[in-house]
Amino acid sequence: MAIYQESGRVQRRPWEVQFTAEPRVVARVRRAMRLHLSLWRLSDLEDVALICVSELVANVINHVGPGTPVTLAVSTDGPHLRIELSDPDTRAMPTLLAPTSGAESGRGLMILDAVADRWGVISRADSKVVWCELATGLEAHIEHPRNPRVAQAEMSIVRHGAARDSETEVVTPLSAAAAEKAAIDLIADVLHWLRAQGCDPDETLDRAQTRFEAQLEMTRHGTVQA
Repeated sequence: MAIYQESGRVQRRPWEVQFTAEPRVVARVRRAMRLHLSLWRLSDLEDVALICVSELVANVINHVGPGTPVTLAVSTDGPHLRIELSDPDTRAMPTLLAPTSGAESGRGLMILDAVADRWGVISRADSKVVWCELATGLEAHIEHPRNPRVAQAEMSIVRHGAARDSETEVVTPLSAAAAEKAAIDLIADVLHWLRAQGCDPDETLDRAQTRFEAQLEMTRHGTVQA
């Protein structure tokens, strides 16, 4: 995952997560999706995107089997949000039932077909990918280089925020205030860890502040230190 702002413009980079397709994992995956959509300023797509993710995972659970290793990949080109779920079973190909069918099998794809703007299946030699796209209403954008430290910090904040709320599926979208709180919680946890390792948290904070200010100064002069 990645997001940053340049001259007030939000930039978004693809992210992915690997997990096993099990009912108990779906809530955590939905939380991660919420957090990323909020950071990407795409919270208006949250309801539909969560339905898509849930149905894609449920399809693997029902037709490939619980415990199947899968990879969820999310990206956007601006106009569309793309959600992909890949699994290693190349035999169980998704099939969309006719609307009049009374069979329970395939209902998930009917829901996906109803809520997504478009969807499809990519067959590979050792896996398959079921994907769908949702219209964002945004224009296409061009990605630009970014500070890798910012990307690492954002990923840590998202992961930390999801872990903090792991006991409930209800998550408030990660607003600027919520992101700040998650960052503070993360810093506090790091300070606890440093103290447990016998380090001086105050000294570490001072050194971090000094390095941060030095990096800002370098950025102002057109150089960024990795």
